Amino acid sequence: MATTPDNHLKAELRTQFGKGAARKIRATAKIPAVLYGHGTDPRHLTLPGHELALLLRKANQVLELEFDGGTELALVKDVQKDPVKQLIEHVDLVLVRRGEKVTVDIAVRVEGESAPGTISNLENATLSIEAEATHIPESVTIQIEGAEDGTQVLASQVPLPQGSTLITDPDTVVLVVSTPAGTEADDEAAAASEAAAAESAE
Repeated sequence: MATTPDNHLKAELRTQFGKGAARKIRATAKIPAVLYGHGTDPRHLTLPGHELALLLRKANQVLELEFDGGTELALVKDVQKDPVKQLIEHVDLVLVRRGEKVTVDIAVRVEGESAPGTISNLENATLSIEAEATHIPESVTIQIEGAEDGTQVLASQVPLPQGSTLITDPDTVVLVVSTPAGTEADDEAAAASEAAAAESAE
């Protein structure tokens, strides 16, 4: 996910803080944010609400912020939302540089169908990786087509995009394929019932 012009936002420096000031900002369809990192003093910003909401549909978004006569790259670190309305209330941003490595959590996706009669359980829906700030993958994928009962996929076995390094413990179980409890017993009971019915018919 390289930074593109689509990630560009015009920001405004703000000097008023507190809940009252934040409410006034949100009333104008904008979002208060804080940018910190690299030993700099935190900078309080105002971001355009609609454009920001569209960009935040993707996790680990890197924004190119234009303010104070220059531009900065910032990784979205935390998004606070109204618990009821789910509207964005505040965003925490971390200053990053091109080529810099950052640690992020990315989603694990599953493709394919395991062997007939089995189910797959995703034990860990995210993995922590280190990646270049401007090339953070959106997700990683596990292929389970035809995987048999008892199959386990460890974090170390999940394919990572080039340039990414696993931070999660390599021995962490990410996915397990199993036969649902009672399936074999149910099959045996059904077979016995069929046999008994056949004997009765005779």
